[in-house]
Amino acid sequence: MIILFTTERDYPWGTLRSTHASKTKIVLEEKGLPYRIENLPPGHLWKKPPEMLARHPLGKVPYLEEGGQTFFDSTVISEYLEDRYPSPSLMPSDPIARARVREAEQFGDEAMLSGSIPLIWMPYWSSPEKRDAAAMEQGREMLRKRDLPFIDKILAVAGRGGFLCGEFSLADTPLMAVAMVLQVDQMALADFPRVEKYLERLRHRPSYRAINPATKVAESAVK
Repeated sequence: MIILFTTERDYPWGTLRSTHASKTKIVLEEKGLPYRIENLPPGHLWKKPPEMLARHPLGKVPYLEEGGQTFFDSTVISEYLEDRYPSPSLMPSDPIARARVREAEQFGDEAMLSGSIPLIWMPYWSSPEKRDAAAMEQGREMLRKRDLPFIDKILAVAGRGGFLCGEFSLADTPLMAVAMVLQVDQMALADFPRVEKYLERLRHRPSYRAINPATKVAESAVK
């Protein structure tokens, strides 16, 4: 059994999940793999207890266990799952196309999931009156000025598949987490209609249910 270590919690204002672990969960769902969630307290991300550091030296999630092996980093995990379970494939066979998938995935991971999105997402883990509205707006502005224009540019040349590199691939997995965050945040995307439609396409994939803010933790804990 594959075990995915992550942080998920139901709050009165909604169900919140780790964005990077959500990216991994999407890969597991898209490949139809049985897995179990080991849900860690969100405070572990700050306290970094020894048992967590033993599996991830930076004390982050996700990390994944299978067959006595532990893997950390969402991108490494995604590529491990793609190599170990190649069908259905989430990577094209052509070397140039594979590089384009990796480029788009890296941008989504570094610029968005590790850059602009935490400024928006982390305040939601606190009650509304404690949120830093200025930081949240800073994150939205980073999306508007840097991230969404680049995603729009990729989509403009993606072809008929409707996803970042044509057909759905690992390139789209970090954007599934972005779709989750913006579903909660309700940031206006009128200036980016192509991106807005793309995020809606992502939300309509069956795999999105596992990270949908409307899905309670107990309803998505076991696959």
